Amino acid sequence: MAGGSLYGGGDDEGGAITDINVTPFVDVALVLLVIFLVTARLIVARGIVVDKPKGTATTEIKATLRLTVDKAGALYVNGTPYTDDAAATAKIVELAKDMPESRVIITGDTGAAYGSVMHAITVAKAAKIQKIALENEPPKTN
Repeated sequence: MAGGSLYGGGDDEGGAITDINVTPFVDVALVLLVIFLVTARLIVARGIVVDKPKGTATTEIKATLRLTVDKAGALYVNGTPYTDDAAATAKIVELAKDMPESRVIITGDTGAAYGSVMHAITVAKAAKIQKIALENEPPKTN
């Protein structure tokens, strides 16, 4: 046989390539995974910008239910503004029903009135949430 196939086949193999190279697929999948992880972190980190009070008693509490009170006293449930207490309470109840242990983190701006933060606590209590934490920011040490 004077001319052989590059892929080693003789007359009995027919010259067809039957192997699939998976390396490019895995490379693309890993790049997409990294992009997803980075963008998911950025999307979750977005929220209402508030100037949190400084405090020394800080512990990390993980909760998917977050109430925010901005400087004007507006109430946000997981980033969505609510002017009606009944609608805010209904949204909290809806979000809390899928959580095994319902807890809420309340973040208040330092310029917000004390009554606005107490109002957020009242709305959380109306939704039958028993575990409430107030978020603060640790003081900067020099």
